[in-house]
Amino acid sequence: MTDSRDSLGDQQDAALPRRTMARTAKLASLPLGIAGRAVGGWGRRLTGQSAEDVNAVLSAKAAEQLFEVLGTLKGGAMKFGQALSVFEAAVPEEFAAPYRDALTRLQSAAPPMPSRQTRRVLAEQLGRSWTQRFADFDDEPAAAASIGQVHRAVWHDGREVAVKVQYPGADEALRSDLRQLQRFSRLFQALVPGTEVKPLLAELAERMNEELDYRTEADNQRRFARAFSGDDNVFVPKVVASAPKVIVSEWVTGTPYSRIIADGTVEQRNAAGRLLAEFHYSSPARAHLLHSDPHPGNFMLLDDGRLCVIDFGAVANLPDGAPRALGVMMRLALEGKSQDLFELLRAEGFVRPEVGLDADDVYAWLLPLVAPLTGETFHFTRRWAQKQAMRMGDTRNKDFHIGRSLNLPPQWLLIHRVTAGAIGILCQLDAELPVRAIVERWQPGFAD
Repeated sequence: MTDSRDSLGDQQDAALPRRTMARTAKLASLPLGIAGRAVGGWGRRLTGQSAEDVNAVLSAKAAEQLFEVLGTLKGGAMKFGQALSVFEAAVPEEFAAPYRDALTRLQSAAPPMPSRQTRRVLAEQLGRSWTQRFADFDDEPAAAASIGQVHRAVWHDGREVAVKVQYPGADEALRSDLRQLQRFSRLFQALVPGTEVKPLLAELAERMNEELDYRTEADNQRRFARAFSGDDNVFVPKVVASAPKVIVSEWVTGTPYSRIIADGTVEQRNAAGRLLAEFHYSSPARAHLLHSDPHPGNFMLLDDGRLCVIDFGAVANLPDGAPRALGVMMRLALEGKSQDLFELLRAEGFVRPEVGLDADDVYAWLLPLVAPLTGETFHFTRRWAQKQAMRMGDTRNKDFHIGRSLNLPPQWLLIHRVTAGAIGILCQLDAELPVRAIVERWQPGFAD
């Protein structure tokens, strides 16, 4: 029989709050807080403070609240924050500055669960004698993820390993968070202007079951590790052991992309960008998979110059590789064949039959997006990303209405979001790289 005091202690120790009402109240505080600060800011303008000063204060406070709420709730809330972080490069600077630090911190920060709770999960998942499988285990977590935390340990054969342990109650919290966030999607749009929040949340909700079962993640990681085994540019840690809520894999030490974004050299930035683009475009051909969680916390630059990729909870299966139609679209846009491009977009479902669009208008909307493929190298900058976001997000522009008239077919949603996320990281890196040569090599349909 379980001691009631132990049960009470377990609840108090819980690293991931599970009470739906409490979590809902915290999430609701974000849009309500924005509204309240907006009213207060209006009052301060009446007293003579400049709009710029007031907006700066409001943005800074909203950013801090964003980190505090999403970071401490973990689960779907933290995952939402991590997903938003890669689109920060496209936000105009006057809005982006306060969010940059808060969103970047979400890539790796979260309060740890107590060691007693961690050990209980390990015993449930790896057996009561789990300690015998390790020569050493550090109770202090080395890193945090949206639904789990990572511990450094030594396997019984002497290998250094990373032990990823899922938070108890992560499934309930993840589902609850995403339901609540979807309810507030319009209000959350104000937190990060220029980002389409609603489809992002819908996709996170659709894929959550895959991420909750670490056995699926372990299988994905094994497939990536096999595909890139011995590669000169990419390293994927091998899985040592796995269970539904625990993964043990090789420990890797490197420079996180978040640090390179913050203070890396030009050489580091360019190398990190080239490796990321190579990994993104080559994975469908080499592994028949697409790593679908592109944020800087999942990438490191190793001392030997290779890219290390971690966290394979969100992965798209592409048994036939990347769709050939994507490469053909890129090529037709570069060749200026607007009518052929329009017919292909219609055939793939981007242009609905009942919508009256002009081929040249659609071509003009798409052309700036293939600018990175026009020369031998392209410099991905925040300014370029911001220009594209403003062009598509300004209701006064023709491009805004063209974009809203286009359709994004379900089978293209993930590829679109992951590519946009990878480009977001390249812009955060301020990297210059030969992206056209990479696309020519790996993207079917482009060089035909």
